[in-house]
Amino acid sequence: MKDELNVALVQSDLYWEKADANLAMFEEKIWQIEHADLIILPEMFTTGFSTRPQGISEPVNGHTLRWMKQMAAQTKAVIIGSYIVKEHPHFFNRCYVVFPDGRADFYDKRHLFMLAGEDQHFKEGNTKRVIDIHGWNICPLICYDLRFPVWSRMVAHEYDVLIYIANWPTPRIKAWDTLLSARAIENQSYCIGVNRVGIDGVKAEYNGHSGLYDYAGDRLLFSEEETVLQTSISKSRLASFRKKFPFQKESDSFRFS
Repeated sequence: MKDELNVALVQSDLYWEKADANLAMFEEKIWQIEHADLIILPEMFTTGFSTRPQGISEPVNGHTLRWMKQMAAQTKAVIIGSYIVKEHPHFFNRCYVVFPDGRADFYDKRHLFMLAGEDQHFKEGNTKRVIDIHGWNICPLICYDLRFPVWSRMVAHEYDVLIYIANWPTPRIKAWDTLLSARAIENQSYCIGVNRVGIDGVKAEYNGHSGLYDYAGDRLLFSEEETVLQTSISKSRLASFRKKFPFQKESDSFRFS
């Protein structure tokens, strides 16, 4: 178990629906990262946020997953990011968590963004995942999931870090900033948001605001630029805060259905 977890947030522009170009670009960025335990890429990092999965999706165990496994093995870091997967007959916005030893787990986006028609082309997931990374319990979620606190809600300290990967546009960026901090405060956990920058193929604009928030909701990392943000987080400080302020003991019990 690691008390200090070194995390790297890769905030980048994306080539519209061009997987090979994006993989080459991210490979170059990843090789510039030193001593990371966890490297986090944006939502749909191979295509941008596209609701045209036909022709740009990949099969289970396709090229991008093999690339993620190669990157994880070479960097000795866990790699997280989502892309479009076809698992017959459905398309999923699937976030993979890939380990250096070749293991891979995944989370399928629960809340599909109806305003952009994502729900018309993709199937929603129905399982929240909590994944052990070096003794840290990590809960990966995707973009629109951020607006739904019941789905994100921690029960009995089941996770230490919430991660939201996203293509969250500029006009609604205030909600992104506010809700990342809120999720950290209400769950007494670290909360990480990794967004993109630039303009996509349907003229949506993105200004980043990737960030890392601690268990008190204080922002430790932030940028509006194309960049890699990197820092370490402390499990012992998290445990000390939860012990000093045991608010979770008084939270309402519930079960999602």
